[in-house]
Amino acid sequence: MKKNLFKVLATLVVALFATFSLSACSSQGPIDMSSVSAVVDVRTPAETAEGYLEGALLIDWQGPDFGTEIEKLDKAANYVIYCRSGNRAGQAIEAMKGLGFTGTLTNAGGLDDAASVTGLPIVF
Repeated sequence: MKKNLFKVLATLVVALFATFSLSACSSQGPIDMSSVSAVVDVRTPAETAEGYLEGALLIDWQGPDFGTEIEKLDKAANYVIYCRSGNRAGQAIEAMKGLGFTGTLTNAGGLDDAASVTGLPIVF
């Protein structure tokens, strides 16, 4: 238990440090979704209640269970991560790397940008 708590806290510290060097993702072309294991929405429940990408995993970056939920994912798989602007997605990506994720982790920016590059519809 202490080991997992340490990992989560260390990951959060790294992510907060990374915040100062991260910016929202730049414009990108369409993503080949055939190589993506899952799309992850890291916004809050209040934000996802206003719409999210169809089939996205809803894992709140600011929630207490972020580390636990992310650890359930295949660390070698490819993921598309999005939030409102790309900032929290970038932080989540850095945290995932810190937890040993080795697949491609794509910051799709905000909801509308993520819908555009993935081709997935927004659902409510």
